[in-house]
Amino acid sequence: MGEPTPEPGSGPSPGSFARAWARAVAATSYLPMTREQLEVFLQGLTDRLAAALRAEPFDPRAGHQVGADLVTAHVASAEGLGRTIEIIQLRLLPDLGLVDDVEDRLARLLATVATGYARALRDRTLDAQESLRRAAMVAQAHADRALRESEARFRHQATHDPLTGLPNRTLFTERLSAAIDRPDRDDRRVGLCFLDLDRFKVVNDTLGHQIGDSLLVSVGRRLREAAGDHLVARLGGDEFVILVERASGTEDVVQVAEAALRAVNRPARVDGHELTVSASIGIVERPVADTTPSDLMRAADSTLHWAKGAGGARWELFDVDRNRQELARYALTAAIPAALERGEFYLDYQPLTALCDGTVIGAEALVRWRHPELGELRPDRFIGLAEETGLIVPLGGWVLADAAREAGGWPPGGRARAPFVSVNLAVRQVHAPGLVRQVRDLLERTGLPPERLQLEITESAMMSTTGEPVHALRTLAEAGVRIAIDDFGTGYSNLAYLRDLPVTELKIAGNFVAGLRGCPTDPASRTDERILASLVSLAHALDLTVTAEGVETAAQAERLRAIGCDAAQGWHFGRPGPAGQLLDRLCHERTATPTVSTAPH
Repeated sequence: MGEPTPEPGSGPSPGSFARAWARAVAATSYLPMTREQLEVFLQGLTDRLAAALRAEPFDPRAGHQVGADLVTAHVASAEGLGRTIEIIQLRLLPDLGLVDDVEDRLARLLATVATGYARALRDRTLDAQESLRRAAMVAQAHADRALRESEARFRHQATHDPLTGLPNRTLFTERLSAAIDRPDRDDRRVGLCFLDLDRFKVVNDTLGHQIGDSLLVSVGRRLREAAGDHLVARLGGDEFVILVERASGTEDVVQVAEAALRAVNRPARVDGHELTVSASIGIVERPVADTTPSDLMRAADSTLHWAKGAGGARWELFDVDRNRQELARYALTAAIPAALERGEFYLDYQPLTALCDGTVIGAEALVRWRHPELGELRPDRFIGLAEETGLIVPLGGWVLADAAREAGGWPPGGRARAPFVSVNLAVRQVHAPGLVRQVRDLLERTGLPPERLQLEITESAMMSTTGEPVHALRTLAEAGVRIAIDDFGTGYSNLAYLRDLPVTELKIAGNFVAGLRGCPTDPASRTDERILASLVSLAHALDLTVTAEGVETAAQAERLRAIGCDAAQGWHFGRPGPAGQLLDRLCHERTATPTVSTAPH
């Protein structure tokens, strides 16, 4: 085919075609260019189409790039392609003044334009998809990183103390469990140092919680430095714990505890205040295979309480036997209220005997516990526990009530008046409100005359001559109730304060009486006798009667009678026993001829 040539002077100019093409496709796609820019762009494509149609030899592949350039210019819709083919087919040849015999070339060129357009659109779509995929991957990576960072922050917040920055109870528990559940646990040992600041509450109460918090931060920092690679955690309040995950023995953990004590004990400058604190530490160390996290914490907690109970500023090491005893003590304490309800407590009575004639003038009520599992328990097994926990108030109230009820039916013995009953009052009972009303109601209910009730008080409960407790005792004494100082000589032994207290009797502790068992010529025995004689003389000067406790031999009784002691109590005159035993003794006294004797009945 020969090169087509336009007819001279005929047809519109190429610019008019480009403008028509621009109008045709302008509304088919979003185009990031002005109309003028579009026309210039399409004019360039028109020139390339015209050149392709005139070229010899004819190469229709030029249309591929035209189609691709349309897509690149964002004429990228099916409607845009359709309008392009339509406008080229209808107007390109006339507008460019080309002869009709190039129509075959035009058809082939249009096919390549469409093909190039489709390929470019496909590639663009794939590129867009790839870009989206990559963008999605990048976004996912950012999201994953942000999530990990967020999770790390949340994890840190959930496992660390916000005040000190130390690991908290949650992280400590995880680490302790991991240390115990190791695959090689049979060959491992683990240790704990459970630390509590001594008297930290004083800092908060006097200087404020802000100073207290700053002190905790300082203590936490020092413990972390002192513990080295060992985990230090704050469990809450002023409690910290150090985990020794790979202990080689008790000495390892003791060294950590001592380093912690030294670190805490150093004076600290906190917000302008010079503070010195101490700490108590409970230590437990044992094979991993023989324990659990809860067992370790219970043992450490118990041992910490031992350290604080010993005065603080020290460490204590867990001891199995001691812990067993503590658990037994706790079990007894917890069982007291139910034992009272079930009637497991009962009273024995030990006679108080006049040294002048050997007759019974009174009896001390002594509580016993008939435990369903442990058998009969003496007071030394449970009275101390009851005093520590406050259970002594209900228990002591029961003793007082039952003793008064029993004594209300006692007949006279070798004397015209029936003996009195003596009941011990614990310090908590003396300080409890309503003591006067309780005793008055009890006397009214049982019919027991006031002078036949004696209340035994320890010296420590009577040290102050003012206050509600002494006022209550003075009120009872004025009503006729006897008030005795029990175990006199084991406490302050201050006779001077007795002038202002409502006391009627001193019960001298058996420690002094024990010295009288020696030979009267023995210097130590003579010294004890002179001390007792002085106590008796001073007591009589204050118009007080004296009863000696712990009298076990006739010789002791005779020497006490010789120095003027009024009465005695001990195995020589009768062991504690049930009320029936005392009643038999009183009955025997009534039928016997009164004689002055110190022999037991």
